[in-house]
Order: sequence, then C-alpha cells, then structure tokens
Amino acid sequence: MSPELISILVLAVVFVIATTRSVNMGALAFAAAFGVGTLVAGLDADGVFAGFPGDLFVVLVGVTYLFAIARANGTTDWLVHAAVRLVRGRVALIPWVMFALTGALTAIGAVSPAAVAIVAPIALSFAARYRISPLLMGAMVVHGAQAGGFSPISIYGSIVNGIVEREKLPGSEITLFLASLLVNLVIAAVVFVVCGGLRLWRQGAVAEEALPGPGDTGTGGAGTGGAGSEAGTRTAPAPAPTAVATRPEAPAAGALTAPVVATLVCLVALVVAVLGFDLDAGLTAITLAVVLSTAWPEDSRRAVGQIAWPTVLLICGVLTYVGVLDEMGTITWAGEGVGGIGVPLLAAVLLCYIGAIVSAFASSVGIMGALIPLAVPFLAQGEIGAVGMVAALAVSATVVDVSPFSTNGALVLAAAPDVDRERFFRQLMAYGGIVVAAVPAAVWLVMVVPGWG
Repeated sequence: MSPELISILVLAVVFVIATTRSVNMGALAFAAAFGVGTLVAGLDADGVFAGFPGDLFVVLVGVTYLFAIARANGTTDWLVHAAVRLVRGRVALIPWVMFALTGALTAIGAVSPAAVAIVAPIALSFAARYRISPLLMGAMVVHGAQAGGFSPISIYGSIVNGIVEREKLPGSEITLFLASLLVNLVIAAVVFVVCGGLRLWRQGAVAEEALPGPGDTGTGGAGTGGAGSEAGTRTAPAPAPTAVATRPEAPAAGALTAPVVATLVCLVALVVAVLGFDLDAGLTAITLAVVLSTAWPEDSRRAVGQIAWPTVLLICGVLTYVGVLDEMGTITWAGEGVGGIGVPLLAAVLLCYIGAIVSAFASSVGIMGALIPLAVPFLAQGEIGAVGMVAALAVSATVVDVSPFSTNGALVLAAAPDVDRERFFRQLMAYGGIVVAAVPAAVWLVMVVPGWG
C-alpha cells in the first residue's frame, strides 16, 4: 500500500472516530500527524509542525476572546434586546430578526455554535409562545448563523480565505461571503413559506412589553433550556425585582452601560481596522479584548475560559495533518486522482457531496480544512474556476449544520421548550437530509458550472 493511500485512509479513520466516539477531531488529527508523519513519511517534529496554522490560531483565539467579553458584559444581550424591539412585536418578523441577529454575530467574529447557543433559546421560546413552528425558527437561526459565517472577519471566512491564500489559489473574500449569504437567505425564505411563515402575517402584533427579553430565556447556553427559565420566572415573580435591585453588575436587559458602549465601539473598530486598514483580525481582536479586560476586569475574568478552545484544537489539528499530507505529496497524488476521473464537473459535484454528507455528522470547519487543500491540484488544471469551487465547497460543508447530529442542530434541539423532542428530532433529521440531497447539486450548478474564477 502506498504512503499516500495510507495517509488518506488514516484521515478517513479520524473522521469516523470523531463522529462515532465524540473525540475532538483536532486531537485525533494531531495524533495522526505524529504517527503518519514520523512512521510513514519519515518527518521529524519540525516537519510535522511546519503545517501548524499559527495565523489562524491567533484569529480563532482573538475573535472568540473578544466575543466572550461581549457576552460577559451584556453586549450580546443588548444586541438581542434591541433587535427584538425593532419589530415592535410583529410576530411574522421575529424569525427574520433571529436570522439577521445570528448572521450579524457570526459576521463580526462569533463562532457559529456560540451565536446559535445565544439566540436559539430566545428564538425557540418565541416559537413556543406565539405558535411558530420550531423547525422554522430553528432553521432560521442556523441558516442565519451560516449566512454571516463567511464574512472576511468571521471565523469560517478567515479559515477558508487563509487556506486559499496558503495554497496560492485565486480567491475572492466578497464572493465567498455573498455566496453563503445568498444561499442561506434563499433557503430561509423557502423554509419560511413552507413552515407557515405566511400565516404569521395574519397574527398582527403583540404588545411590546410582552416580548421576552434575554433574561427571560436563559441565554447562558442552549443546554439550560428556555422552558425551565420561563417557568421559574412565572412561578416566582416576587423575588425577581429584589434580585435585580441588589445586583448592580446585572443591569436590566437592554441597558446601555459603559462596558456595553465600549464593546460596541470595539466591534466597530475591529470591522474598520480589518476592512479599512487591512490589519490582522486576530491581533486586532486580542488588542481590543485586552483593552476591555483592563478597563473592566470583572466582566472579563472568565472570558479566557470561554474562548472556543475545542474549535481552536480542531482547526489547528486538522490543518497540521493536512500540512503533513502536503509534505509527503498526498495532496498532489489525490488531486491527480480526482482529475483522472476525466469529467471535471463530475469530480466537482462529488467533492461537494462528500463535504455535505460528512459535515452533517462531523465538523464543518474540519471538512473545509481537509477538502479545499485536497482539491488544489484538481483546481490547478484550470478547467474548474477556483473561486466558484471554493465557494461551493464552503457552502456545501456548512449549510447542512441544521442536522441534529451537528453542533448547531443539537443546540436548536436542546433549546426548544414545550415540544415533542422525538418528533422535533425527526423533523430536523428529515430537513437535514433534504438539504444534503439538494443543496450541493444546486450550488454546483450555480457556482461551479459557470466557471467563476
């Protein structure tokens, strides 16, 4: 058996173990990089670490650190509260507010599961209170997160654009962002119509003061469950005013405090610095997070612990293993094999389906980190546009995150109060299957066949 084939089989084993045993794929990839690199490729430690993505490590740590502070000091609660107030209780607009809110959070640097964990309990509580389909609301939250997930300063966008730059492929940050935004927007519109969104227009508006704020739904995480938080509020209304009055560090939902204002300014500064002055997103985010931590240490005391370390481990591990594959020539070997199919468009659609199917059960970012480099020699032939192919792979690997087996889908399932969870699980699974079957072919037809890039 050739060394290249061994390395590909080990990669497949990593995906299988990560999926079936709930082991972090990045940790498995580090172990695989060590084993394959030393035993098969004959690399030393420096050769194995040559593929470690130091720049992406800083981006992941920096933006999630800044976002953890924003969550701790109430900035995300303020954003949620303000967004809800904008609709003035119009029920039909609430799903779209949740779509836009999660999209905005991921676009400014939040990890997709973090944005879903914040918004999903609120969104699903609205769904239960106003008889909105939980599938509709859950899908709007997840697709909203993916709609903003490929902005130039987002986690996904930084990862894919970094891979494209490292592999010296033609790239377009704006095309990648717009592709994901438009695909998820179209899917959200279809789901809105199919799942009863048009009926919501006939319900009118509810009183603005009746809208639940972030404090009503337990935004601390989807795992707490919105229903339990609401039940506690209804059965024990008397102690609530006292608790709020005696804790000045926990202002009312929507309060524009000094830390919130400073954090909003920092988020705007991050966007301006990265897009306007081409500064590094990771270093800029860490600098802004340090400024906020110094000014309000009580708000950021636990922020370091809330950095998305599992995601950091995942990305760095998978890309380090991909670096070993590159070093031993596996990427070139595999790319030539895909190109050897003889029908470039067929090979392209197969790659999109591989990304979608595996991602529905495993990590989207891990799949992107592996598939894009594997497609480099295939793209280098020039018969398929690199910009369109990268965008199609990225969308195919992330749009399926509504599956209940993915992190985002699981968060939505856990956040839904007052529902038959078995039935809701089956709905999410069926919907995820439809997305896996239909979207890769659609994005291939729109993005790859015309030959973008």
